[in-house]
Amino acid sequence: MLLLMALFPPSRLLLHGTHMSHVQSPKLHSCGLNSPCLRTYPPKHQEETAYKYQTQARIGRKAKSEVKMEKEEGDLVVDAEKLRFEFLQVLRGRRTAEVPLTVEPANPVKHPLFQEIPRPTFSEAMESCPKVEIKNFSSLLKEENLYLTTEAGEQGRLPVLILSMKGSEERRPAIVFLHSTHKNKEWLRPLLEAYASRGYVAIAIDSRYHGERASNLTTYRDALISSWKNSDTMPFIFDTVWDLIKLADYLTQREDIDPTRIGITGESLGGMHAWFGAAVDTRYSVVVPIIGVQGFRWAIDHDKWQARVDSIKPLFEEARKDLGKSAIDKEVVEKVWNRIAPGLASCFDSPYTVPAVAPRPMLIVNGAEDPRCPHAGLEVPKSRAIKVYGEAHSLDKFKLVAEPGIGHRMTSFMVKEASDWFDKYLKQQAA
Repeated sequence: MLLLMALFPPSRLLLHGTHMSHVQSPKLHSCGLNSPCLRTYPPKHQEETAYKYQTQARIGRKAKSEVKMEKEEGDLVVDAEKLRFEFLQVLRGRRTAEVPLTVEPANPVKHPLFQEIPRPTFSEAMESCPKVEIKNFSSLLKEENLYLTTEAGEQGRLPVLILSMKGSEERRPAIVFLHSTHKNKEWLRPLLEAYASRGYVAIAIDSRYHGERASNLTTYRDALISSWKNSDTMPFIFDTVWDLIKLADYLTQREDIDPTRIGITGESLGGMHAWFGAAVDTRYSVVVPIIGVQGFRWAIDHDKWQARVDSIKPLFEEARKDLGKSAIDKEVVEKVWNRIAPGLASCFDSPYTVPAVAPRPMLIVNGAEDPRCPHAGLEVPKSRAIKVYGEAHSLDKFKLVAEPGIGHRMTSFMVKEASDWFDKYLKQQAA
């Protein structure tokens, strides 16, 4: 009941442990947010747990600078806190029953599932990540495998892999790494080991319907199609963002992690997860999305959606047939985005969510020739971000790099740029 009061009151109440603070309820802008899909479910249990439910209080908390975007070309005025509140409502809208956040041990995965053939075996880019040479590194490396319960149901069991160096009793900076489509957390191990060698706690998860959360080669594809047909889940980006909020609840409670120094990054689909995860949850203090940030609305309006659609084409083919179309067109694309990720091509698109990260350090790294993330589609989010970072006197904390001649692939240059960015802003804060 308290949760429902927090979400749908005449004035908004934020839960923080046993205390509540009164915050004026924001008005929703046009995003389809008044639809019945926003119904939510109260927790089945109210008992105390080792990790108290904190999401509503932490996400609603104001950033150091109230970030606003000025009215531009007819766009509505939106502030970051309001956007996070609305985004959280959308995430809650298709959740199964909420349950206490619990942690249970897991075993290392010996044969991780890849939903692609042939199975990838090596990433030159990840292997290029700067690493400190440590004698007897393997024996000094601490590995943890665990499951977090983020909601009821099979997909609410979040597999987590954590690597760090033994021996340190100080709180350390942490970084969450997110894999690309059809891969898994084990694929990211070269990055985890490299960052662990440099003093970070390195964390990777399996995104929804991937890795341990998949049962066969078509699990993710089937989930996307089911979302289109039934509007019951949001497997493309948003459901994993919910997991990232719950993951932050857990990480900020760990005694080996500095809760003010948690970074987030990812490649491709993982880059999108990092982008949206940081937009909705300010506990991710430094963000580096790699080949992930794009303009979904821009792509529709400028007929540049084909490459993104081709990356998950069975979903759009199914939608085309259901809509009685002879070919996939921009109407099909828009209807799919609206159904499986409400607001993705409107109020939660990059012109809104990229500036919402300010004033936290954000590095966006793309390929200049990436057809899935067309560079021209980032002009508006870039200009808006520069404006709000400038107003927060933090222009040095925003950077967009488009590597010349590179399409949709992560490169060694991108990995090293990300590494330097994290070292600059996560380790700097320790001083």
